[in-house]
Amino acid sequence: MTLATPSLDTARLRLRPFTDADADHLYALHSDTDVMRYWDSPPWTDPARSGRFIATCGRIQDEGSGARVAIDRVSDGAFVGWCGLTSWNPEFRSASLGYVLDKSAWGHGYATEAAHAVLTWAFDALDLNRVQAEADTRNAASGRVLEKLGFVREGTLREDCVVNGVVSDSWIYGLLRRDWQPSNVPNPAR
Repeated sequence: MTLATPSLDTARLRLRPFTDADADHLYALHSDTDVMRYWDSPPWTDPARSGRFIATCGRIQDEGSGARVAIDRVSDGAFVGWCGLTSWNPEFRSASLGYVLDKSAWGHGYATEAAHAVLTWAFDALDLNRVQAEADTRNAASGRVLEKLGFVREGTLREDCVVNGVVSDSWIYGLLRRDWQPSNVPNPAR
C-alpha cells in the first residue's frame, strides 16, 4: 500500500516530498555535529548517505509505513530541515513523529509549525489514534516543541542510546487523538 507524501503549506513553511536535489542540503544538515548531538546516530561522514536517506523516504512511502517531508522557508525558499511520520501501523492507528532542523532555523518556531502541519495531515489522512515521539533528555528544546503540540511525557527510556560512546536516556512522548487540537495553530516565535 503506497502512502502519498503530502505537500503542505503553513504561514511560513512549505513541506514537500524529497527530491534528489535535496541531497547536498541533507548532507549538510546530518553532518553537522551540533544538529546531531542529541540524535540516535552519529553525524554523517559519507555524502552518499543523503541518497540513501532520500531512497528510504521513497521506500517508506511505497510500503505505506510513513512519510517524510522536506521543510523549506517560504520567504527565501531555503531548506531548513525535515519532518516525518514513520512506523505507521493502520491496525493500531499509530505512528512515530520525528524532525531535524538546521541550527540556523532553531528558535523560530519552525519545528512546531512543521510538526503541527504533519500531525494535522496525519490525524485526518491516516485516522491515527496515537502518535509517539522520543527526545534525548538533554534536548529540552525538542521536549518543549512536543509539549506545545500537546504531547505528554509518558516516561523515560534509560540508557537507550549509545552514540560515539556516549550513553543517553530518552523521554517518550505520546499524543492521543482525543487530546489533539488541530485548531491550535502554534504562534511563530518571531
